[in-house]
Amino acid sequence: MRVLFTCGGTAGHINPALGVAGRIKQLIPDAEFLFVGAEGHMETELVPREGYPLQTVRISGFQRSLKPKKILENVRAVWRVGSSQRLAKKYIRQFQPDVAVGTGGYVCYPVLKTAAKMGVPTAVHESNAVPGLTTKMLEKTVDQIMVGLAESRDFYKRPDKVEVTGTPVRVDFRGLDKARARRELGWDPERPVVLAVFGSLGADYMNNAMLEFIRKMGTDAGFRLVYATGKRYYDGVRERLDREGLRAPDIDVREYIYDMPKVMTAADVIICRSGASTISELTYLGKPAVMVPSPNVVNHHQEKNARVLEKAGAVKMLLEGRFGGGELYDTVTGLLGDPAALEQMHRCSAKMGVTDATDRIASIILGLAEKGR
Repeated sequence: MRVLFTCGGTAGHINPALGVAGRIKQLIPDAEFLFVGAEGHMETELVPREGYPLQTVRISGFQRSLKPKKILENVRAVWRVGSSQRLAKKYIRQFQPDVAVGTGGYVCYPVLKTAAKMGVPTAVHESNAVPGLTTKMLEKTVDQIMVGLAESRDFYKRPDKVEVTGTPVRVDFRGLDKARARRELGWDPERPVVLAVFGSLGADYMNNAMLEFIRKMGTDAGFRLVYATGKRYYDGVRERLDREGLRAPDIDVREYIYDMPKVMTAADVIICRSGASTISELTYLGKPAVMVPSPNVVNHHQEKNARVLEKAGAVKMLLEGRFGGGELYDTVTGLLGDPAALEQMHRCSAKMGVTDATDRIASIILGLAEKGR
């Protein structure tokens, strides 16, 4: 069994593929995998870290603007699609996959388009409530469309090709509970934990808000804060905290959280964006959250994702630019001080979770591979 995964750009596109690959490996120990990603993006770090081979192509997204510079960039993007398809053809010929699966990112288009032309069964997974451009472009090409949220089925012209699977989480999320996670992390089992994370690269507005949050928190707030700044901002945040004397054992500032399943499981409240992968992990664990949708995404899909959870009572939502770190602190500590509210959010979140999403997707992939044979 040979499975080609294509994904890229953000951890939210990469982690679902890693989760499904891990499950297939459990089911079929001698299965072989190849990942194809975008040159210079997050997948070049995360995929090899999990032990999977990775090939890359050079690809970029289309700019929704008529400014001369943006038009020129779109011309380059079209050229890169062509060159990416040529490279994808080379990789597919060498690997000879039984099935090719995309889980998000512009790189999915040239790879899955090429795989389909070469007779390889193909599938794409869309985890957001509203389909992205890549998924829409692939709708006629792929054999199967898998979606994370039932609401998104209405956006497709061929609902017969759409299967609601949920969005997969990595195998590492399974089999943990809060007490065990805290014990393995060496944390006080009774001390509340707040996790703050805003994407692999970080976010300037949220980092400024978190600095204000930490100032109000002080060095003895009665809870542990685990805060990922993102790669772009880590050094600057650390320097400002050092300069202001805001460093303490309970303020754990990191560039990136590599043991995310364990840290998320240990947390009582999570402050985060509302990308689809994050939502799948939160609902899988049933975690209360304060969501701040990224405003820098196409079609405001993160806000649409967050509103689905807010309506269900699973999260509280704050819109970037309309609050400061002090309000964020008050929101979080208000939840920590209200166990009944936290328990209600936990129940609502867990009710939305699709705990067998990884198995559902793995089953579809294996079924497509079998048909292809």
